[in-house]
Amino acid sequence: MSEVFEGYERQYCELSANLSRKCNSTAVLTDQEQKQQKLSEIKSGIDDADVLIRKMDLEARSLQPSVKAVLLAKLREYKADLNQLKKELKRITSPNANQAAREDLLEAGTADVHGATADQRERLAMSVERLSESSDRISESRRTILETEELGVSILQDLHQQRETLLHSHKKLHGVDDAIDKSKRVLTAMSRRMSKHKWIIGSTIGVLIFVILLILYFKLFHS
Repeated sequence: MSEVFEGYERQYCELSANLSRKCNSTAVLTDQEQKQQKLSEIKSGIDDADVLIRKMDLEARSLQPSVKAVLLAKLREYKADLNQLKKELKRITSPNANQAAREDLLEAGTADVHGATADQRERLAMSVERLSESSDRISESRRTILETEELGVSILQDLHQQRETLLHSHKKLHGVDDAIDKSKRVLTAMSRRMSKHKWIIGSTIGVLIFVILLILYFKLFHS
């Protein structure tokens, strides 16, 4: 739900209730000067209400389709309410408005006056209730956003710690690789030395065997 739309909505509900009260009080005025002043205030208020309706319409159409559909449905109710206020203004500005108002009051009586007041209160109460529900939804959305942000920060911190651990492990593995390379070089050198020593020992043994055979030959055949 849009906070901007709800701000316009709150202003419109307050303005509508105020205009409705002014229309009812102006309809029974007999002093023309006071009546003209009240009518001027009502016209100005209706112009302001028209501006708020247009602002709500623009704001609603700029939102996502699912939210826009809900807000436009509410907006249609406010437009109908504004049209009713315009009709009421037109009625009380007609030449026979005073006489018609007096006749309406005589015919309707006190019960109708209380009924109209009750209707205004009911409409205002419904508007306040809608605003309260919208505020609750906004608060819930803000709470969800804050919880999501906290969870996101916690996850980022965990990822950072894991990254540090992986980097540390990588450094250790790099050190192990270096040690393994050094060990390989040492083993290769030792293997080469051992091969060389084997060749020398083999040659020495071969020479000794040859000398022994030579000595035996001379002893056997020249004795």
